[in-house]
Amino acid sequence: MNFRMMTAAGLALVLAGCTTTTGVARNEVEKRWLGQPAGAFFAQFGPPLADVESGSDTVYSWKGGYKTRRIPAEYEKSADGKRGKRIAAARTEYLSCAVQLTVSSDYVIRSIRIAGDRKRANGPSWCEEFLGGAKTE
Repeated sequence: MNFRMMTAAGLALVLAGCTTTTGVARNEVEKRWLGQPAGAFFAQFGPPLADVESGSDTVYSWKGGYKTRRIPAEYEKSADGKRGKRIAAARTEYLSCAVQLTVSSDYVIRSIRIAGDRKRANGPSWCEEFLGGAKTE
């Protein structure tokens, strides 16, 4: 009986150690990076700007993904297929992404919060596109 109790307790401890505290992914960035090694993130995208110890975790602030994107002017389409009146002027977008990564003592990303991003009317945001590998239209 004592052996069974010890075996059951050991099995419960092993199973409890297998659970992760990463939570449910809410966007493409979290889907891609939660539970992954922080070293892989920083190797691919560059080092963090700052870090702060928070108990056994470390919160890293990272910014990158700088890109200049040209958006062409938009025009109405007439019935005969010709270009009509201009709806929107051409413009330039200056894109970047800022995130905060909470990394456990074993250097695994436990949470990633988008701190600065450029939203799009249709399609993924710039952080989702750059860090999460989301496909653009």
